[in-house]
Amino acid sequence: MRELFLQTVALPDETGAIRSYDYSILIDEMDVGPYSCESYGVKVAEQGGAEASAPHITCSAARIDELCDLLLRNGVTPITFRDVLSDWL
Repeated sequence: MRELFLQTVALPDETGAIRSYDYSILIDEMDVGPYSCESYGVKVAEQGGAEASAPHITCSAARIDELCDLLLRNGVTPITFRDVLSDWL
C-alpha cells in the first residue's frame, strides 16, 4: 500500500491548543472478480498522536478526491473520522 500525502492542517482543540493533522490518500489494489483494480482510502493522523484510516473505500479517483476535500474543508480529526466517513458512504 502506498500513501499519498495531501496536506497538514493546524486546528485548535477544545482547550485552544493548536494540533496538527496530516491527511493522506491510501492507494492499493483490490481484487474485483477475475481482475484487480486500484483502490483508494484515506488516513487522518495527528502529529505525535492518534490516527484513523480506512483503506479500500472506492475505486474512483474522483470520489476519493471529493471525500478528501470534505475532510480537509471541515477539519475532520481522527476522533470524528469514522462518523464522517459513515455519513459520507
